[in-house]
Amino acid sequence: MFGKDVVVDMINRSAENEADRRNFLRTAGLAGLGVVGATALSGTGALSASAAPAAAAAPSDGAVLNFALNLEYLEAEFYLHAYYGWGVPSALTGGKGTRGGVTGGRKVAFKSKAIAQYAKEIAEDELNHVTFLRRALGSAAVARPKIDLKSSFTAAARAAGLISAKQTFDPFANENNFLLAAFIFEDVGVTAYKGAAPLIDNKDYLEAAAGILAVEAYHAGIVRTSLYAKGLYAAAQKISDARDSLDGPKNIDQGIGRKKSGNLVPTDANSIVYSRTPGQVLNVVYLNPAKVSKGGFFPSGLNGEVKTSDDNS
Repeated sequence: MFGKDVVVDMINRSAENEADRRNFLRTAGLAGLGVVGATALSGTGALSASAAPAAAAAPSDGAVLNFALNLEYLEAEFYLHAYYGWGVPSALTGGKGTRGGVTGGRKVAFKSKAIAQYAKEIAEDELNHVTFLRRALGSAAVARPKIDLKSSFTAAARAAGLISAKQTFDPFANENNFLLAAFIFEDVGVTAYKGAAPLIDNKDYLEAAAGILAVEAYHAGIVRTSLYAKGLYAAAQKISDARDSLDGPKNIDQGIGRKKSGNLVPTDANSIVYSRTPGQVLNVVYLNPAKVSKGGFFPSGLNGEVKTSDDNS
């Protein structure tokens, strides 16, 4: 029905949410390859990740993967700088949208061989995630947006009450600061992939997302266990409370417990990890409970279609 060149051209031009791509996939009986359920990813203008009527046009799987790619850029930059002293290679930072630079980041002087090994392995995993998602997206992959690894951590630490309004927080100053900074990311990454799972129709994409979710959960477990071993219960709880103040009225976030009652695996009553919508994830990384499209770790916002946080103000 469609020539090979036409099919390739339609898919390459689809980027994220082109009507011709959706129409083609429906006509060809392959809707699952390019359409994600509209439950939490639809809207107008700069697409909000909040729930919207099912009748609204749903973004493609490419939009969801690009949302994940933005977050993977952030994690990769943080861990690569912490262990190696450099970030994502420039060859892996181009794409659609405006490519931004990275502010802050340097090598951590780890004292513990174990923590250093954790940082190294996680850095390599996150770089592999960036590579994988860019390869899956092809020409539709977004560029690395502007990332702040300096003032954003100070803002987060002040909001959490880890430091005073006049102090600064350097996540690369020592391994304790590194672990606390990593704690901000890892639980959010797990809940982000968990929340996105019901939105993915294509089984291949769902399997890939599940694989990344599993890796992020391993990372979160390492970070939570390391913080617990160091007795940083109070600091972790403050970070957890700060995240909860950003992502909505429900108290879903959990710290690591106390000395006599640890909470290394944050779950509900059925021992199931909770979820965050993409909008809630953006509330956390933008460090803002309001509906905004930039701030915090992404001072100029994300590249791609899903870029607006929920309104929890």
